[in-house]
Amino acid sequence: MANFYLTAATSDTATMLATFIPLILMFVVFYFILIRPQKKREKEVQKMRENIEIADEVVTIGGIIGRIVSIKDDTVVIETAGDRSKIRLARWSIQQNITATERAAQEQADKKSK
Repeated sequence: MANFYLTAATSDTATMLATFIPLILMFVVFYFILIRPQKKREKEVQKMRENIEIADEVVTIGGIIGRIVSIKDDTVVIETAGDRSKIRLARWSIQQNITATERAAQEQADKKSK
């Protein structure tokens, strides 16, 4: 009779383990496919925002394009259009640094030409 309980307990443990293994594998796959690349992109964007300089041309999250006139801790002032309108923005609202992107493309072109 004791052997029956031992077999039933072993069977229940194996069933529970077989149930959780696919769930664990799904979490691992999601981590490597979704979470990890997203964190990498966030780090790159943060680095880009930290490395902006005066006179860089940037695009904001709202689609405003302008040149940076001044930089403070958490804010930047950009100059837009030909009438030199100035807008003060939060640093986190910068989506792309066009000047840095153009520099990187130029450096790659120079390396390929050599």
